[in-house]
Amino acid sequence: MSIVSNSLKRIKPSPTLAVTQKAREMKDAGKDVIGLGAGEPDFDTPDNIKEAAIDAIRRGETKYTAVDGTPKLKKAIQGKFSRENNLSYELSQISVGTGGKQIIYNAFMATLNPGDEVIIPAPYWVSYPDMVLLAGGKPKIVQCSEKNEFKIKPKELKKAISKKTKWLIINSPSNPTGSCYTEEELEELSEILIKNKRIYILSDDIYEHITYDDFKFFTIAQIDALKDRTLTMNGVSKSYSMTGWRIGYGAGPKEIIKAMAKIQSQSTTNPSSISQVAAVEALNGTQEFIKTRTESFKERRDFVVKSLNKIKGLTCFKPNGAFYVFPNCKSCLNKKDIKKNKIKTDKDFVESLLENAGVAVVQGSAFGLPGFFRISYATSIENLQKALAKIKEFCENLN
Repeated sequence: MSIVSNSLKRIKPSPTLAVTQKAREMKDAGKDVIGLGAGEPDFDTPDNIKEAAIDAIRRGETKYTAVDGTPKLKKAIQGKFSRENNLSYELSQISVGTGGKQIIYNAFMATLNPGDEVIIPAPYWVSYPDMVLLAGGKPKIVQCSEKNEFKIKPKELKKAISKKTKWLIINSPSNPTGSCYTEEELEELSEILIKNKRIYILSDDIYEHITYDDFKFFTIAQIDALKDRTLTMNGVSKSYSMTGWRIGYGAGPKEIIKAMAKIQSQSTTNPSSISQVAAVEALNGTQEFIKTRTESFKERRDFVVKSLNKIKGLTCFKPNGAFYVFPNCKSCLNKKDIKKNKIKTDKDFVESLLENAGVAVVQGSAFGLPGFFRISYATSIENLQKALAKIKEFCENLN
């Protein structure tokens, strides 16, 4: 009899972390590898945030805090929602965890019963389905087409809803596609959700501040009729380059927030006290650097999309947010690489690209939509230039 639980057998390791690890191992072995798989900004955490953390250490703020966040950080989060999203929350409606992932995990663990369904538009962030499975729920995947910029449409949502539906996940800007839902698109989806009063919405807004081309960010909790059924997740990892600090937060119905705190009290307890002080400074301090960094991301996006669309066998639409693109590589399948290996799937494509060209990307099937792959352009323009040249050469050698 295996010591491993049945629930753990239902899930798999993160494909994005696996690609990053493989690239790291090849680099350690002395091979020239350009990693375009990691989902984190290449910019450093701003100095004012680092100094706030250092000051906290010197003041001795190194003890346990309230399980799901200090009052000071919750007030900063409360202010952020009010200032940027015109959303009002009580402190009892806010939860702080060790990263946005824990907020989502806690929510599912606290609310899902066996057989409960969670509608997940694909392509999706790789962890959504596995967290649902761990919590005993059932992921209901809705594949969204490239022609609709990989966004779920009202008809698709309506068709996916059943008597067992408990949650819908909306991720905008999206990982892995960079697609963004407009206010109008969310209003259209809301017409269906308002009629189905038992369904809750998990809005993953972690890339909120990374948008381009004058796109106006809108979150579904801003629709009054849905606010009381929406858990809005956000954090400091992407916008403030604080992935390693591990601070995410959520705001929503008191009953859910209280249940999430109960889960956290018996698992990790509070997030790092020092990271919480840093997050207060991130939310309350200067925001000017976000605009500058977003402009840099836009320059990289424009270069990557333009370059990809010049490569034989690849096509790529231009997204409005995040720091990913999701190129179509279907025309490269069922061909042979330079070593005469048959490329049957998108997984074969990315593995061959890594082995033969030294470029690490992630296969679209890891995100629930085969025939594509994800590029993270959160790296220097010089690295991107080298990587795109290698991808071009690789594709041209397929036959």
